Amino acid sequence: MTNQHPITPPPELVDQWHVEAMKGFRTNGVYAQDIATQAAQWGADQELDACVKAIKQIWGIEHVVTDDDVMCELRAIRRPKPPSLKEQALAVLDHTQKGYGLAEVDLDTIRQALEALD
Repeated sequence: MTNQHPITPPPELVDQWHVEAMKGFRTNGVYAQDIATQAAQWGADQELDACVKAIKQIWGIEHVVTDDDVMCELRAIRRPKPPSLKEQALAVLDHTQKGYGLAEVDLDTIRQALEALD
């Protein structure tokens, strides 16, 4: 491909995502979504890394602040923690109350949340 976007995952990484998605496909039937999610996360991480470097360069702090310092703060802001199992189960129940049906993956989420209780 001659006109590649600056944030293009290397072929090896795409192959890795394909293998991982195929494993998931066998368990939850989701394939394209898994690969798209992986690609979006990777691209967003590449952009975040580039932003850290740009911020340090613009502010002239390349030698004062480490990438890790800036990255930790930015990641905390831009990469919030995923919802807890409890929050996921409550969201499933909320969707069910709105008239949506339960998928097998929804039942698994509720089961895992109940099993985690003391």
